[in-house]
Amino acid sequence: MVDKLWPVDGAQQVDEQLEDFYAYPERPERPWVRVNFVSSLDGAVTVRGSSRGLSAPIDQRVLGLIRDLSDVVLVGVGTAMVEGYRGVKRTEVRAERRQRLGLTEVPPIALVTGRASLAPDSPLLTDTVVPPIVLTCDAAPQARRAALADAGADVVVAGDERVDLRAALDALDARGLRRIGCEGGPTLFGNLIDEDLVDELCLTMSPLLASGDAGRISAGGGVPAPRQMQLRSALHAESLLLLRYARMRP
Repeated sequence: MVDKLWPVDGAQQVDEQLEDFYAYPERPERPWVRVNFVSSLDGAVTVRGSSRGLSAPIDQRVLGLIRDLSDVVLVGVGTAMVEGYRGVKRTEVRAERRQRLGLTEVPPIALVTGRASLAPDSPLLTDTVVPPIVLTCDAAPQARRAALADAGADVVVAGDERVDLRAALDALDARGLRRIGCEGGPTLFGNLIDEDLVDELCLTMSPLLASGDAGRISAGGGVPAPRQMQLRSALHAESLLLLRYARMRP
């Protein structure tokens, strides 16, 4: 069932409604994972190696809003490096919204990296308001883990040979971080699907035909049966279609 459909010409007309449109459950009792992606009409997840070529002002506005509403931003190390991630910035709008909602000033970045492959001088550590959380595993070199901890990261070992995503989400839960806004990439999204940990997908369809050999938005090991999702709401603006699907659980 579609709860809301707003045919509009631009982002300004829906500014006051977007917060309700993307609200998390009011009091989640467990980690609640929202994944946010943009795709071309023909399924490309990147243009020239980055998602920036698919994005538009309304999409960036929604990305910022989802960050505002999240306790933590979850991202894979590959996406963080390709997209040039830094810590989430403090703005007056963000600070006002998060204070009103009872959230911390800015959400931390939680980086998933099985090899702890983040440089200690990364902008995620040097250009941030709050330290990042590095979600890694026991197989990651001890020296790298120690260097990241010394640089200020909150290093979490979740799993033996690879990052155990359920254990990683439990670690976020233990830190009071239950509203999880995942920004990819495809491998992390695919692994979350495999573990049935995705509660919601926010998918922006960009009005572009990209062709080429770009990958799809998820790349996991595969599941015996596809996860059933239900359309909850839709918005179109600036020729983009912004869809919100929720996981249908037994």
